[in-house]
Amino acid sequence: MTEHQPNNIPTVYNPREVEAKWYRHWEASKYFGAKVEKDKKPFCIVMPPPNVTGQLHMGHALDNTLQDILTRWRRMQGYNALWVPGTDHAGIATQAKVEEQLAKEGLSKYDLGREKFLTRVWDWKEQYGNRITTQLRRLGASCDWDRERFTMDEGCSKAVLEVFVRLFEQGLIYRDYYITNWCPHCQTTISDIEVEHQDKPGQLYYIKYPAKDNPEEYIIIATTRPETMLGDVAVAVNPEDERYLHLVGKSLILPIVGRELPVIADAYCDPTFGTGAVKMTPAHDPNDFEIGRRHGLPEVQVIDKHGKMNELAGKYQGLDRWECRKQIVRDLEAMGALVKVEDISHAVGHCYRCDTAIEPMLSKQWFVKMKPLAEPAIQAVKDGRIKFIPERFTKIYLNWMENIRDWCISRQLWWGHRIPVYYCQDCEEMVASITPVTECAKCGGKVEQDPDVLDTWFSSALWPFSTLGWPDKTPELEHFYPTSVLVTGRDIIFFWVARMIFSGLRFMEEEPFKEVFIHGLVLDAQGRKMSKSLGNGVDPLDVIESHGADSLRFMLITGNTPGNDLRFHFERLDGARNFANKLWNASRFAMMNLGDYDPAAKGSPYTLADRWILSRLQSAVTEVTDYLERYELGEAARVLYEFIWSEFCDWYIELVKPRLFGKTTPEDRVTAQHVIVQVLRETLELLHPFMPFITEEIWQKLPHQGESIMLAKWPQPEAALRDEIAEGEMAVLIEVITAMRRIRGEMNVPPGKKAEAILVALDESFRGILNRNISYLQGLANAEVTVLTELKEEPEQAASAVTRGVEIFMPLRGLIDIDKEIARLNKELKAVQADLARVEGKLNNQGFLAKAPAEVIEKEKAKAEELRVKATALQERVKMFSA
Repeated sequence: MTEHQPNNIPTVYNPREVEAKWYRHWEASKYFGAKVEKDKKPFCIVMPPPNVTGQLHMGHALDNTLQDILTRWRRMQGYNALWVPGTDHAGIATQAKVEEQLAKEGLSKYDLGREKFLTRVWDWKEQYGNRITTQLRRLGASCDWDRERFTMDEGCSKAVLEVFVRLFEQGLIYRDYYITNWCPHCQTTISDIEVEHQDKPGQLYYIKYPAKDNPEEYIIIATTRPETMLGDVAVAVNPEDERYLHLVGKSLILPIVGRELPVIADAYCDPTFGTGAVKMTPAHDPNDFEIGRRHGLPEVQVIDKHGKMNELAGKYQGLDRWECRKQIVRDLEAMGALVKVEDISHAVGHCYRCDTAIEPMLSKQWFVKMKPLAEPAIQAVKDGRIKFIPERFTKIYLNWMENIRDWCISRQLWWGHRIPVYYCQDCEEMVASITPVTECAKCGGKVEQDPDVLDTWFSSALWPFSTLGWPDKTPELEHFYPTSVLVTGRDIIFFWVARMIFSGLRFMEEEPFKEVFIHGLVLDAQGRKMSKSLGNGVDPLDVIESHGADSLRFMLITGNTPGNDLRFHFERLDGARNFANKLWNASRFAMMNLGDYDPAAKGSPYTLADRWILSRLQSAVTEVTDYLERYELGEAARVLYEFIWSEFCDWYIELVKPRLFGKTTPEDRVTAQHVIVQVLRETLELLHPFMPFITEEIWQKLPHQGESIMLAKWPQPEAALRDEIAEGEMAVLIEVITAMRRIRGEMNVPPGKKAEAILVALDESFRGILNRNISYLQGLANAEVTVLTELKEEPEQAASAVTRGVEIFMPLRGLIDIDKEIARLNKELKAVQADLARVEGKLNNQGFLAKAPAEVIEKEKAKAEELRVKATALQERVKMFSA
């Protein structure tokens, strides 16, 4: 048992000093490390890799706090716990950062060339890339930093090449001209799930497309994008729409351009939507593209990669797409082809990185065939081999996977995993290779590697096994795969979770994790997403500076339920800090009374308070463990908060003071010390995963065994210490003492004045409880207590209450100045009655009732009822004192 230092306890808890000290110690001592130990049950989590460009935000803080709680808990339970940290190379974002730097120097990436540009990016990564991992340390993340990975490190890159080549050789990766989402600012394709749809005001333009054979006849087309009509190649109608059947197979004339457009029939067209006829622009609309492929339509691209009209746009060439729209509308109006314009609100796709409106564009890209990969990933979830927590996210996952489209994996960037495909310049041979190819194996000609890189998510899809050494058969891969649980936000189920599942099943032939623990987003106090544009973000590092990491962690956990969003309130943060201070002060008091503590000393038998707190501790151990097993981390935190704040600090500490202060026998003091040490130590161990810093600081000052609370054994419930009788008796005492305190407070009895209390209990067992523990009643209510079977005559001027079948009478004469109290009560009553009259006047005012919102009226009614109750109570007290 390590000796404690009862005199070395600061009066005020300083999180800034304590947190830095202990994290340095933990990391230097390698407590976070995990080796392959086959005799220990593994527990493994892989961190969702934050972008190497990123800095800690509240979403990261919540996500990593949840992971840290689970990891610290399992480590204390004796699992071989490994939390693998790492960062993502963030292709688009990182390249943009470096290009911004170059622009300040008057340079572009083309001035440097690909190799020198990549050298600059690596330099940037070395300089800034560890910022977020440093910040995660401030939060207390107990990752195995010696195993930190990066999606473009040598091992992860090796895995990426292996996967690409295998999928290519299996025919699951192909290259084709296809409609994709193009970002004119980032100059690359982005996937469907990287497009953020924003509701924007817009216009719906109705345009006449005249029939070739009869210019007097026409079809009206409604479109939100007139500029794309320059790429129209057909008009489609529903095959059952009688309005247009006579025109199917005939041609219309494209206004302005004069191109003939065939009228085709396709069931995609909804006769009830708009005019029922749809212009076909296969190169600039994904739905038109699919219809065009079915009907063999040409694909005319009129917008270039910079969002400008190209040479096929005729006289509009060179115009920005938005300016072209305005000009075309003017020209349509001038020629009489514009029927009308309607103002609408519609969803417009934007790049999730730069917020530029994306442009659906036809281009030659690399794709992964998803159906063969999705099917086993769907089955794994349906079979229960992978479980979503909460279960409702299963439906969301399955719906997306069952309707999945092929994944566009090529990006027009330089930073990232370059596609390992080589093209012969002489014979057009194409080969995918893990190792670099210098010449064509077929003809010996010169080869060039594909210039594009892979989607960032391609590498992070392999994260659960690439971080453990795959494709090599490492001991870590054998021991820790599949990982135990994935902890992540609901916003990346499609981006990342689904892709890891089908990748793990394909290449490891086993699911990558058993459970997916989904949490919500951290919103501001008004329920809005935190964003730079709204200016409503809260920097976790600022919070750690002002309140401490433990307070931030505990605030994020309490009240948090799996899958649901969490609102950030500074009041709750202050509450978490108050909780930390409450724990510190109670622990400090306890430790100041342990100077002569001897674990071997023999004490007296347990008192009722001892039996009660030890029994309540067993309940806390059981409940916290059960909630953690069910991923109800918020409920586990609630149990700890209530046990520590109320039962331990507010009640047991107060109940035990007389024995610690030596007002009883030395043996009683010894027993009190033993109990307080056991309860406080085990409570700290339960709380440690949630608030690691303060618990380590206090635990180290307590008598303990071992080097760190991190390595302490997780508390186990002891059946012998469960005591329902003690809990029942203490419940009676707590309610009676609370009622006595309430009387003192309501009657303004000075705290230092000792009162008289008469307790009447008809029930013999209740009288026994009260009489056996009269010292508790007298000490905690500061009253001289008498317990009676019945009351022959009610005492004069006594306040009373009833609780648990016990009547409580507290005579007030001598405790307070009756005349002054009557005057004070009358003054307060007069003010309450004035407020009530004012509120009732409002409610009787027909003008107010007619104009005020319903919620305002209800609030006034509730206020009136509250004032009536208060007035009645004051009148009763005046009556009692005047008797």
